[in-house]
Amino acid sequence: MTTNPLSHDASEDSKQDAIKSRIRTIPDYPKHGIMFRDITPLLLDPVGFRLSIDEMASRYESRLFEKVVGIESRGFIFGSALAYRLGKGFVPIRKQGKLPADTIEMGYDLEYGTARMEMHVDAICKGEKVVIVDDLIATGGTAEAASRLVELAGGEVVECCFVIDLPDFGGRRRLGNTGIASHALCAFEGR
Repeated sequence: MTTNPLSHDASEDSKQDAIKSRIRTIPDYPKHGIMFRDITPLLLDPVGFRLSIDEMASRYESRLFEKVVGIESRGFIFGSALAYRLGKGFVPIRKQGKLPADTIEMGYDLEYGTARMEMHVDAICKGEKVVIVDDLIATGGTAEAASRLVELAGGEVVECCFVIDLPDFGGRRRLGNTGIASHALCAFEGR
């Protein structure tokens, strides 16, 4: 008899496997040597998508915080669903120049260059606690910058949550070394 991955009795390993099995790996995309982890099959599958949100919700439903912060763009998908499920506000962190009102911004390094992200100045009040959500963590630069942006606004990051961790890139370790807690629903070894 197989265990339903949505069952409360299902093991954490079977839930992780159920999520991971719905993520497609595309070799050499967007360039040679990259193993792209595509979440669209997970989103297309109502069981997998629901399981992802349920797993996040069960981790945070008893924690005290006010808002979920989603990092553009796939963090919006998971973050807004999590905010809805937990009855929290949702804050988008966007690429520079995409938000219409007054913003604060933070720079971060990319593989080849730099970029900036922004958040509305009134999105997070001083002392508010938040959970940051994104689909994937690799080097951790984007998540670290988002965390610093929340702190710049006067907020406190409870934890960063990701659907996928690529541990060989060291992103979660990087966050931990800077005092930022993190969690991932599943991991893919290798680059």
